[in-house]
Amino acid sequence: MRSPMQGRRVVWACVLSMLAGFGGALWAQVKTNVPEVVSGAKPVTVEHIKIHGKALEGNLEGDAVDRDVLVVLPPSYASSRARRYPVVYALHGYSIGAEQWTHEIHVPQTVEGAFALGTQEMIVVLPDAKTIYNGAMYSSSATTGDFENFVAHDVVAYVDAHYRTLANRNSRGLVGHSMGGYGASRIGMKHPEVFGALYLMSPCCMSPMAGGGPGPAERAKEMAIANEKKAAAARSPAALAAQSPGFGAAAFATAAAWAPDPANPPLYFDLPTKDGVPVPSIVAKYAANAPLAMVDQYIGNLKQYRAIAMDVGDQDGLKVDTGKLHDSLDSYGVPNSFSIYSGTHTSAVADRFQNHVLPFFSQNLCFKQQCR
Repeated sequence: MRSPMQGRRVVWACVLSMLAGFGGALWAQVKTNVPEVVSGAKPVTVEHIKIHGKALEGNLEGDAVDRDVLVVLPPSYASSRARRYPVVYALHGYSIGAEQWTHEIHVPQTVEGAFALGTQEMIVVLPDAKTIYNGAMYSSSATTGDFENFVAHDVVAYVDAHYRTLANRNSRGLVGHSMGGYGASRIGMKHPEVFGALYLMSPCCMSPMAGGGPGPAERAKEMAIANEKKAAAARSPAALAAQSPGFGAAAFATAAAWAPDPANPPLYFDLPTKDGVPVPSIVAKYAANAPLAMVDQYIGNLKQYRAIAMDVGDQDGLKVDTGKLHDSLDSYGVPNSFSIYSGTHTSAVADRFQNHVLPFFSQNLCFKQQCR
């Protein structure tokens, strides 16, 4: 049986491990290795559109309901007017939006390069889920709005209605990096009727627990008390966000996504501590949103996928929990692949996107009108 101190350490370690998942993402925006330009690559077309999020209407944060979305159309799209294409939906990480995501994975260069190297042509869609606290966690929350269904329903329905897609699950792929990897795992578990293949790139926030000693616990407690004071003094979400730039808003992003509270204005969320002490009922809400805690409930759904892949850098602390998800799927007999490559949290994402992610979908999505 755990002592009260051991239990408290686990709670603090849980908080630190979730926030650490964002820390790497913030470092990465400036250090991404770019693949060589592929000679002879044909140009794609990038369209900047807005999609109305019915699932986001009425969100208590006041975040935009009409969201920016980038649509990458393959080289043959304009000329082959009778042809329909599979679609890959690519989810960005914390602290960046869809436009910044294109710079991190070097779109359109990497998409053009993938096609030139033999990847079958497909449409790539990058929806924006950056909120007032820098990230929606792709979760379902009255506070942030239901970003889970925004991606799985609103965006997919719009793209199918406005572009020449192969509108069936076996011709749709879902990929994400960091917070986007978390989103791909969460949405993928719940919506196998929408997507047919999944790819998780360095997914964050997999686990509700992590190891840790008195030092990390003390630091987490100091952070928690500071966040409580900041939230208590804030008169609006905008005011709190202004005091919490970048990584400083991560605690509020997770609270808004995983512990929404419509009866608690003006921020409409609950933090997992009070006076520096963990609140078990709120900590439980966080844990309930961790894929490693959720996965056992969705094995039947995951077995419906044509393919599932995961990758992570060998210098990325998220490799431990990513490996645990791989092991869990293996234990249930869910086919999946897991790769550890040389790199940090973001150093290789452009290379991975061009040379691994898009080829994976080329091999595992259906490119025919009639798909089984």
